[in-house]
Amino acid sequence: MTTFAGKLLRIDLGSFTSTIEQIPELYFSDFISARGLAAKYLFDELKPNIDPLGPGNKLILSVGVLAGTGLQGFSKWAVSTKSPLTGTIFRSVVGGNFGAWMKHAGYDLIIIQGSAKNLVTVHVDTSGVYFSDAKEFSGIDPRGLQKLLKKKYGRRTESACIGIAGENLIRYASITSGERTASRGGVGTVMGAKNLKAISINVPVKKPVPFDNPRFQDLVKKQISMLKDHPRKKNMTTLGTPYITTVLDKMGILPVKNFQEGSIPGIDKVSGKKFYDLKMAKAGCYLCMTRCGGMRNVTEGPFGGTQIDGPEYESIYAFGPLLDITDSAFVTDANAFCDYYGLDTISTGVSIAFAFELFEKGIISAVDTNGLDLTWGNKKAIFSLIEMIGKKEGIGALLGQGVKRAARDLGGEAGIYAMEIKGLELAGYDPRGVKGYALSMATSNIGGSHMYGRPREELSGIKDPFTETDKGLPIAQVQKEQALDDSLIACTFGNSGLSFEMYAEYLAAATGNKEFENVNNFIKIGERIVCIERCFNVREGFARKDDSLPKRMTTEPLRKAGPSTGQMIRNLDKLLDEYYEALGYGKNGIPKPGKLRELGLDGTIKNLS
Repeated sequence: MTTFAGKLLRIDLGSFTSTIEQIPELYFSDFISARGLAAKYLFDELKPNIDPLGPGNKLILSVGVLAGTGLQGFSKWAVSTKSPLTGTIFRSVVGGNFGAWMKHAGYDLIIIQGSAKNLVTVHVDTSGVYFSDAKEFSGIDPRGLQKLLKKKYGRRTESACIGIAGENLIRYASITSGERTASRGGVGTVMGAKNLKAISINVPVKKPVPFDNPRFQDLVKKQISMLKDHPRKKNMTTLGTPYITTVLDKMGILPVKNFQEGSIPGIDKVSGKKFYDLKMAKAGCYLCMTRCGGMRNVTEGPFGGTQIDGPEYESIYAFGPLLDITDSAFVTDANAFCDYYGLDTISTGVSIAFAFELFEKGIISAVDTNGLDLTWGNKKAIFSLIEMIGKKEGIGALLGQGVKRAARDLGGEAGIYAMEIKGLELAGYDPRGVKGYALSMATSNIGGSHMYGRPREELSGIKDPFTETDKGLPIAQVQKEQALDDSLIACTFGNSGLSFEMYAEYLAAATGNKEFENVNNFIKIGERIVCIERCFNVREGFARKDDSLPKRMTTEPLRKAGPSTGQMIRNLDKLLDEYYEALGYGKNGIPKPGKLRELGLDGTIKNLS
């Protein structure tokens, strides 16, 4: 036996049909699972230059090879597609139970293609795949819809849903499952364009059986024993990601007022300790003892009087310091408001901060904002903008396109204040104060993500974050490692103390594939995944010109940023040269034929010429 299901479920919304297909064994050896497998299928099956919101795009739901096995932190799942926000290949990772339910159903991937003429839901159980009209569910928030689906199909039903923003094709709409979201890149927008309101699964538990089960179960026991006393695990269980807020403020890389500054007075009001004090109960994902989430009370908005799992750090940044706010209750309410509409909190917060700075600079006025006073810290105006974005009304229709398109439509100097890379709004780390992050974000094949390759040694102080040399090789390495994490899927918050040598041991015992025992071969898989994603983007017209940073990062020194004050990116070109050389790409950022042959990607060459 093996923990690879070996099958994918292909759902065609245009014809209301479904088929089960075998996944070639070679694909697992070359790409493992999840992000890697999805990238392979997207490259092979999507025609160049398709409209991300057209029926030719595909949405791939994927789960890792170790999901549901008992290993801690390996049961998350991912959504991959061509992003309507960036035009690049994209993947968004999400927690909860849905991934484990996919594995119980016997699928490594679910590929959703075509588009329905009207809003529908899809349900999967042991007897088949069922398509239903979803007119009655139009306008219902994801949390409410999940309750209705459980009532309809049984309490063990797990589902992935979109909200009003997805139906309205806001370009950064999210997909919700349980209390967790696949937030970034507009994956929920693609689902909305396909007129798919939800996909649900209700099947009996059928855990995968590892190839060498006695050895694997021994490894599970060792991992659990190690995690129990691991200091990082304890910190994540107690504080969760909100602890990051004060760490980044101290470093001077906490984005304040749309990345104008790097720290903020009153940071303790949105610290990990503050959010710990507000936590009403622990929360977490399937088979994970870390339980880094926390249920907190919501006071205002549609979810007022209930509790949500959150906010995590990125939502705190997006509705706190980025908007010149240090109010934990407000941040929680804003997070819940975005969850109600099905909006990515990062892109929503950055889009609102963009509007606030345009208002500050006099580029837009109350005439353009539907009468809203966009003075920094105006909480009432922020709530109004979240609602207008979700409903695609007034200035919300403009901001719901994302800051890159909004700046293009506004013209003039608006683009200076658009904090995006390849169209993806920046996450909560100012790259001017961590040059490795500047390079990783610039070269990321999905745009301005903090999770495409984290410069851990710079963030921890082991290496100098301010130098602009010798970054190419280590950033290439962490991007390969992140690709492996996303292809297992190993949770960033639940993998405390694990090494890639341990990953290789887990995989070999789970699958029986001896090639996984060699860590060098294992790392090569990560490089292959990064490379095929780069090839996808090259085929779409992306090149060195797109491996860029917002103008602010290269022209404006960071202000009020403690040790990072005065920092900016002065030599991005040199950093890019180092990075391309480390990965075997040409000066234009395109993989060389020799590198493609080395990685077994020869078939991509004709598609890149």
